[in-house]
Amino acid sequence: YLVGWNCWSFYTPQILVVPVSGAPVFYTRYVDAPGVTLTTNVTAERVGAYPETYVQQPDRHPFDWVTADMRARGIGSGTIAVEMDANFYPVRGHLALVAGLPDATIVDAQDMVNWVRAVKSDAEVAYMRVAGQIVTRVMETAIEMVAPGVRQCDVAAEIHRTGIRGLEGAGGDYTSMPPMLPTGRGTSVPHLTWSDERFVEGEATVLELAGCYRRYNVPLARTVFLGTPSTLLASTAEIVGEGMEAALATVRAGVTAEQVEAAWREVITRHGLSKAGRIGYSVGVNYPPDWGERTMSLRPGDTTVLQPNMIFHMILGMWMDGWGYELSETFVVTADGPDCLASVPRGLTVKR
Repeated sequence: YLVGWNCWSFYTPQILVVPVSGAPVFYTRYVDAPGVTLTTNVTAERVGAYPETYVQQPDRHPFDWVTADMRARGIGSGTIAVEMDANFYPVRGHLALVAGLPDATIVDAQDMVNWVRAVKSDAEVAYMRVAGQIVTRVMETAIEMVAPGVRQCDVAAEIHRTGIRGLEGAGGDYTSMPPMLPTGRGTSVPHLTWSDERFVEGEATVLELAGCYRRYNVPLARTVFLGTPSTLLASTAEIVGEGMEAALATVRAGVTAEQVEAAWREVITRHGLSKAGRIGYSVGVNYPPDWGERTMSLRPGDTTVLQPNMIFHMILGMWMDGWGYELSETFVVTADGPDCLASVPRGLTVKR
């Protein structure tokens, strides 16, 4: 987000140092260093490449080398904020950073960059509109393929193929989470992926997928039933749909995140249902293992005021005893309401 770095190298330590004044310095593994100047605006002299002898060693850490170089560059003292809750900032790395910078005060950045990312530029919104078109194609393909006797893995393969092919003139990217398609009793819990089992008549399948363009993710969830659904599932789908309409009708710049959730909760409570978890979160540019931005959520107590060009994934998952139902939309906040990025019919898809 800050410099344009785009490489599958985050499984080894890397760090971007943004000083109060002057250009940023990017640290990465030696073999990845040439890629920095290819994909970012960081010049070669501002790239620190730690040697391979520091990679995955029991007696040294890459941050040992990084901190020595920071001290040499004069950026290893004062107050330094680090992203302590980042997925790829391990405890061992933090200890090495603290030990290597004795003249610095290390503090938690508290997801500062993520909060800046929360309000998208018009260019970012344009990327996510492309991703929304991609996930529309992906979801339509998945719904068409789910049928009795078809292997789950074959549907997952087609989901990947469709997403990566993308659109004419706009190829897709790999998503930050894999396709999730729990089926049967698996629909009672979130985040299950696929197996080589075959889809069965008389069971539901939840499709929680995404489109990705230039690392910008747009998730989308729908539920498919093969055969005749139970009255309970059908009625739950209707209630969830009504709740989504109420929540979306609340969305506009100036309202709070908790107000959006409250509109949903009022509907399901009136129908005798309840849901303890949040119903949405901010999304945008990201890498595995998550497409969420780890900032604001649509839930009670979150008083964040919605602003134009914020983008949320509203995910209404009802995970019950042995069965479940999901429906979601990713939308842009505007002054007049939500602008949904995908265009797939809502409601329970029944295939007889």
